[in-house]
Amino acid sequence: MSENNRKLPEAVETPSRFRNTIGKFVVKRNSRCISCGLCAELCPHGVHVRYENYAKGTRPVSHKCIGHECRDKDYYCISKCPQNALSLKINPLLETMGDYRWTAEMLLGHFAMAETGDLPHVNLEYNLGNSGGGFDKIRFRHPDPEKAIDMADEDIDTSIELNKTGDGRPERTISIPCYGGGMSYGSTALPVIIGRARAAKRLNTFTCTGEGGYPPEFLPYKDHVITQVATGLFGVREETIKYSPIVEFKYAQGAKPGLGGHLLGEKVTEAVAAMRETVVGSSLFSPFPFHSVYSVEDHKKHVDWMKEINNDVLVSVKVSTPTDVDMVAIGAYYAGAHIIHIDGSYGGTGAAPDIAKKNIAMPIEYAIPKVHNFLVNEGAREKITLIASGGIRNGFDVAKAIALGADGVVIGTADIVAVECVRCSNCESGRGCARGIASTDPELGYMTTEEYCEQRIVNMYLAWRKQWCTILRSLGMKSIRELVGRSDLLVHLDYLEEKERATYQPAPNHAMIL
Repeated sequence: MSENNRKLPEAVETPSRFRNTIGKFVVKRNSRCISCGLCAELCPHGVHVRYENYAKGTRPVSHKCIGHECRDKDYYCISKCPQNALSLKINPLLETMGDYRWTAEMLLGHFAMAETGDLPHVNLEYNLGNSGGGFDKIRFRHPDPEKAIDMADEDIDTSIELNKTGDGRPERTISIPCYGGGMSYGSTALPVIIGRARAAKRLNTFTCTGEGGYPPEFLPYKDHVITQVATGLFGVREETIKYSPIVEFKYAQGAKPGLGGHLLGEKVTEAVAAMRETVVGSSLFSPFPFHSVYSVEDHKKHVDWMKEINNDVLVSVKVSTPTDVDMVAIGAYYAGAHIIHIDGSYGGTGAAPDIAKKNIAMPIEYAIPKVHNFLVNEGAREKITLIASGGIRNGFDVAKAIALGADGVVIGTADIVAVECVRCSNCESGRGCARGIASTDPELGYMTTEEYCEQRIVNMYLAWRKQWCTILRSLGMKSIRELVGRSDLLVHLDYLEEKERATYQPAPNHAMIL
């Protein structure tokens, strides 16, 4: 077993906190049911559960149903029911969920992974969306079967290094190639952000405070919490910088570069106002840019400032992806940063202005190889960690980003999808979040618990890790670090002939062709 993998936790089944889990299919049992129990005996997926005191009105567990795929099986409950009491149909809710990047099936796939810690057994397309571009058009080339290796998951190394500089500061290594992006106290409910921190500790990785300050509830997990220093300096204090293994300067965000951040007054509750040292109900805006930074030399003063306060801290620099992002990256390297974090245009908050979303900054799949190749040519690539974010939704997106040249990625949206976000895009509203995730409301924000969020997020990453191990084995690799910059292993569908393109479409059961 790899030393860096020993810290990985176990998956624990964590069902939905809502009465009816959303699934691809709806199975119904009508009044003709005589409670004979045959369906429970037949179904291998747990759709029909027969309890000791079985009640006639017990509902089928629809989200576990694989649908009409079992039509020809001996256990097809619809045809085997002696009373014809069962019916099956596609869930009409699917038409109301998701968007072109996070489709309904991708959401359901992540719900399933977060529940079980395993890949979904229901036929769902959870690796690709309907964006018509980006990672949805990129595939891994068909692997050479002769290169595949027979290796257990626990022996494959998915860890990455966060300090390659050799500057004498801690050489921090995380066990998975992901850490959590900034979600501030104010944008997201407290149980959610603390649940993320708890999950980060168990997964031996990190999560980030965002620019909302450092709630005292983070302290038990401080060794796994990144403090973000953004232009508004909300809640930034010397003591919280001393707590932090990593400090992240946020100079820009891919979803809204040039605009700064904002938190509408409806979400500025008494607790949020106290943390950010501001006024209840007053909208908060982060300026753009840092008005103390207009050159690499100014930026170096920021980096040196953090290093002086905390002798063990690593410094990450988060920037958006303008056309000269490669020059920005090399500037961060010469300023003494350990991590350059580039944030592309697909990602970001549900609270970003509509005029900015998806219209500004370079897509991350273009920015990653641009920065990677420039750093290679400058002789700096092995001395700085390149982290990417901005629309990286699932395990396959992570692997593609690494093959394009990133060391690892930052994840935001997928974490909250794991705790059952349905992508309604009402994040900016104090009471608008249907699931209580992006809410500071004292009632709605506690619809969930830290423990629930922690385990669901842990489960999702354990399922992703199974995908990474499958990919690496098929490519003959023992470590995810071997995948960095291997863009030769990728194809873009737009550059293939129609006949060849067809061979890269999703495989049966949506295992996805490598």
